[in-house]
Parts: sequence; C-alpha cells; structure tokens
Amino acid sequence: MVILLYLIFMKSLLNRITVIPDLCNGKPTIRGKRLTVHTVLGHLAAGDTTKDIMEMYSFLEQDDIKAVREYQSRINFKKAN
Repeated sequence: MVILLYLIFMKSLLNRITVIPDLCNGKPTIRGKRLTVHTVLGHLAAGDTTKDIMEMYSFLEQDDIKAVREYQSRINFKKAN
C-alpha cells in the first residue's frame, strides 16, 4: 500500500512538468511557465537550495522542485537501461 501511494504521489508530481511545442522550443517546463527544467537543474547543480530557487522564481512551489528532481531521475534511469 505504501508503494502504491508513493507511485501515485510521484505521478502527480510529474504532472507539474509540461511540454508545450510553442513554449521554450518544446523543452520541458514547469507548469507551462517560461522556466525550463534545465534551468532549475542548473541552479541545483550550482548548489542553490530549494529555498534559493523559490526566491528567484516567486511562482515556484516546493513540489515543483521535487518534480524536477523526479523527472531528472527518471531520465537518468532510462539512459542507464
């Protein structure tokens, strides 16, 4: 049951990542805003905290950052297999 709830939660997080062909050249963005997953990952790689990123982009929510991390982990998993 716990695993099922976890999977449902992760799926709902991933709904925050959107791909719209006419927005940011079709790159994955956060909730249809003009902020790409790549940009947020760049901030995380540079050592910025979730709080730092949320202060830079006031519309972001903590779950948006979680969604970016989950999205990236799934991309990495697919590349590894």
